[in-house]
Amino acid sequence: WSEGFAAKMSTNSKIHFSKEVKQVIDKVSNTCPSEQAPPLTGNIPSHPQVLKTDDPMDAPDFNTVDYINQLFPNEQSLAGIDETIQKMQCEVSLIDDNIRSVVRGQTNTGQDGQLALCEAQKVIGSLFSHIIDVKTRAERTEEMVKEITRDIKQLDCAKRNLTAAITTLNHLHMLVGGIESLNKLIERRSYGEILNPLQAITEVNQHFQQFSDIEEIKNLSQSVDKIQVTLAQQITEDFKEAFAAKPSGQTRLGLNQLADACKVMSVLDPKVKKELLKWFIAQQLEEYMHLFHENQDIAWLDKIDKRYAWLKRHLLDFEDKYGSVFPLDWEVSERITVEFCRQTREQLAQIMAKRTNEIDVRLLLFAINKTQAFEQLLSKRFTGVTLGAPSAEPARVPSSVPEPSTADAVVATSVFHDQIGQCFKPHLDIYIRSIDRNLAELMDKFVEMSREPYKFAEAKTTVYPSSGDLFVFYKKCMVQCNQLSNEQPMYDLAMVFKKYLREYAAKVLEGSTPKLVPATTGSSLGKSVSLLTRDMQNLSTAAGQVFHNFLKEGDTQRFSRDDLVRICCVLTTGEYCLETVQQLEDKLKEKVTAVYVSKIDMSEEKDVFHRIISNCIQLLVQDLEAGCEASLQAMAKVQWQHINNVGDQSAFISSMCGNFKQTVPTIRDTLASSRKYFTQFCHRFVAAFVPKFINVLYRCKLTLSDGSNNVLGCEQLLLDTHSLKTALLELPSVGSSVNRKAPTSYTKVVVKDMTRAEMIIKVVMTPVQPPAHFTQQVLKLLPDITIAEYQKILDMKAVKRVDQLQLIDLFKHTASAAAVSGLMEPTAAEEENANAESAAAALGTTEEGEPSTGTVESVATTSAGSATTSSTPKRAFIFSVGSFTGSADKNADGSSQTGIRKLENLLKKRFP
Repeated sequence: WSEGFAAKMSTNSKIHFSKEVKQVIDKVSNTCPSEQAPPLTGNIPSHPQVLKTDDPMDAPDFNTVDYINQLFPNEQSLAGIDETIQKMQCEVSLIDDNIRSVVRGQTNTGQDGQLALCEAQKVIGSLFSHIIDVKTRAERTEEMVKEITRDIKQLDCAKRNLTAAITTLNHLHMLVGGIESLNKLIERRSYGEILNPLQAITEVNQHFQQFSDIEEIKNLSQSVDKIQVTLAQQITEDFKEAFAAKPSGQTRLGLNQLADACKVMSVLDPKVKKELLKWFIAQQLEEYMHLFHENQDIAWLDKIDKRYAWLKRHLLDFEDKYGSVFPLDWEVSERITVEFCRQTREQLAQIMAKRTNEIDVRLLLFAINKTQAFEQLLSKRFTGVTLGAPSAEPARVPSSVPEPSTADAVVATSVFHDQIGQCFKPHLDIYIRSIDRNLAELMDKFVEMSREPYKFAEAKTTVYPSSGDLFVFYKKCMVQCNQLSNEQPMYDLAMVFKKYLREYAAKVLEGSTPKLVPATTGSSLGKSVSLLTRDMQNLSTAAGQVFHNFLKEGDTQRFSRDDLVRICCVLTTGEYCLETVQQLEDKLKEKVTAVYVSKIDMSEEKDVFHRIISNCIQLLVQDLEAGCEASLQAMAKVQWQHINNVGDQSAFISSMCGNFKQTVPTIRDTLASSRKYFTQFCHRFVAAFVPKFINVLYRCKLTLSDGSNNVLGCEQLLLDTHSLKTALLELPSVGSSVNRKAPTSYTKVVVKDMTRAEMIIKVVMTPVQPPAHFTQQVLKLLPDITIAEYQKILDMKAVKRVDQLQLIDLFKHTASAAAVSGLMEPTAAEEENANAESAAAALGTTEEGEPSTGTVESVATTSAGSATTSSTPKRAFIFSVGSFTGSADKNADGSSQTGIRKLENLLKKRFP
């Protein structure tokens, strides 16, 4: 190894420097290129604490030129160049000395390592020789121990064999003697003396099973088996003789002998014990089978408690007489009870299958209640070990511990649950049909109650008491059904619940909702009612159509205050039902088994109550609108062009405010517990009323005979519009002692829509001449105006048709130019919506009273029986211009107007 190391050292003649040493050498070489550093080799260790200095030449980005310029910044500094060179040479000499010392130290280190290696090899060789010596001594010691213990092992083996032989001979002697003694004891029926020898012989016989190939041992084993068979037959015969109704003349055994016989039977084959118990239990229940045979009157369900009373008496009598005969671990009383339950279940199932027509719900529930109480009693009395209970601990409830408060806990801990009650489950449809009948009667009662005047002040609640009664009845039925079964009957009960929720919505809530039915619409009412009753399955659609017919007919009929209160009560009752139906659905899914969870869905019923709430709100909106109808008609009849002074708000505005103060407080106070629906009512009223007001506003004539605007009339109308805006903003809290701030969303809608009405009046006040200025003012005040609305404004200003065409062309061109120039950048979706809204607006304003289809919101919230208009347009006309003139960007000279006219002509033909 040392020779190889020396050869390696000779081949690696170069010393490898670290990175820091190489940097120093490079600096020296760059500084003194004339001096050649000797070619040093080897691994010189780096010493960061020595090499890390503040010398600029140690910097990694050292630059020679910059360093020299730093030393000699000008010509005067060259005077000290000799001193600088001398200093540099000293530093180079110092570095050379350091390198030489490092190289020499490295050489000495190699020699020291070689000496240390040789010394280590010597120590290893000495250690190896010591290990070999220890191993040799251990082998010799092991051989010596084996020689010493060889004789001891032989003696141990002989001792084991001798002990086994003696034990086997003793067992053989016990077996032979025991067989002889057992045969004598069997003849005398001395079962008390048989038990111990029999157990010993049985165990010994198991020991000799490994010697069964020996003929003598085989004969002895057969003798033991014969003794066990003889004992089993003899004990069985003794039991039958002892419990026989008519003695055969043989001597009966006493109870003590029978108890000893049972102990012997426990040692024998378990099948023998099982057969004996089967016979004994059948013998004990023989009287029960005769007494409660299916052709006996006492076997019917109305006397089912007599069955359970018989078992109680029989068990008490049995335990009193024969309790000491059978061992406790045989659980004979429990086995008799289990067999009683099985036979009772089968008998009841056969009887009920034959006499199904005689079963009514009272009889069925009576039998089920008695059976459940009996099963709970059995669960407290017995451990249930014969039924495969998980533990041998008693499953009974101590008398000092209170019973669970719910039926679920009782069922969960009952080990005898459904041991008899299983036979009633196929007939639980009788119970479901009874619930159906009871709910039908209850629904008729609720309908009668709903026809009576509802005294809101006395009831102190806006929710119908009948709804609470309905859900309380539902809860009781659900708890009772859960005690009977949580499978198919629970699902059927959920279907019955769904059915009567729909009936309650139709007959009670919708049936008690006040309706405005003019005398001329009797036939329509009958048609609406027939529509509702014809398709009860699709109740929500039918109900919506009925309410639509009611809203469509009648002009300005109003609800009385009691009617408004009744409508609000229907609304709050619908809200209560909606929330409770969700809780009912969750509870049913919690109770029913997992198979039926996905099948229980009450979304249709919730939709019905949603529809009722929405229709009630619509009726309230319709009533408030009807109260404003006369005021709107009076507004249209005012001669605005002849008004010569501006005073307080007009009479029709005061009439509207009076209508608000008369109607809204009643609705608000009744819906105090349903604030969100009152807010929705305000929203829907504004959404329906403001477009109607704007439509009437378009019909007001503000122009004098000479074609000029009546500024005073315009100002008065603007003042009235502002007063109406203020009244609408205060609508949620009108007539209230508490000044509650209106919701922000409602305020935004009112401000937006009524500001549009004010802008229309300001546009009308603007002179038509010059046309360009008028058009710019229209686009500024009403940036989302449509062609139809623009034409209505021109009609308000009494502009002639010829002039209107020119102004409309100018308006289109100005709007199109504004869109092309980027002043307004419409999107494609907005352009399509603007097309539809423009057409709908033009359609809705051609004739008074013709319904408009401006927006979905206006259709949903505007009553169908009165004159309707399009809602406030949401898209600018310039967006529709972009659609009409698809090549506007390419054709900005006005030639695209032909496409607009073609589309207008097409719309006029399509919607005359």
